[in-house]
Amino acid sequence: MPLFIAIALSLLAGAAVPLQAGSNARLGLALGHPFWATVISLLVSGVAIALVMLIVKVPRPNLATLITGPWWIWLGGLAGVFYITVALIIVPRLGALNFIMAVVVGQLIISLLIDYFGLLGLPKNTPSLQKLLGVSVVLAGFIIASRG
Repeated sequence: MPLFIAIALSLLAGAAVPLQAGSNARLGLALGHPFWATVISLLVSGVAIALVMLIVKVPRPNLATLITGPWWIWLGGLAGVFYITVALIIVPRLGALNFIMAVVVGQLIISLLIDYFGLLGLPKNTPSLQKLLGVSVVLAGFIIASRG
């Protein structure tokens, strides 16, 4: 896949995050509790990915690897529930921009740690000065924007 397509898809995925947070927050209000919105959101996600898998004819998974895999392979699903639920509760209070900026700062910090220590089966990658400076700039931007 060409780099510009990968970057464009990443930008679109990033654009989807505040849309997800805002629409799920409204769904939580409509349903009377954020947990119900989390359930509905994940059900819609499940149906959507099932349809995509049918269209592209994804082969059946090797379920035996679920038993033999490392314990942390389950963190993705838990992180998804945590993110959706926190977004539902916090976006109406902080607003979309402050929430997403805080999310990005959290993503950058944990990404630095994952790379540095080689967590989750990824290769170790010591961050360069430029990467640390970039994260610092984003953190400073968050601090400036959230105070306004």
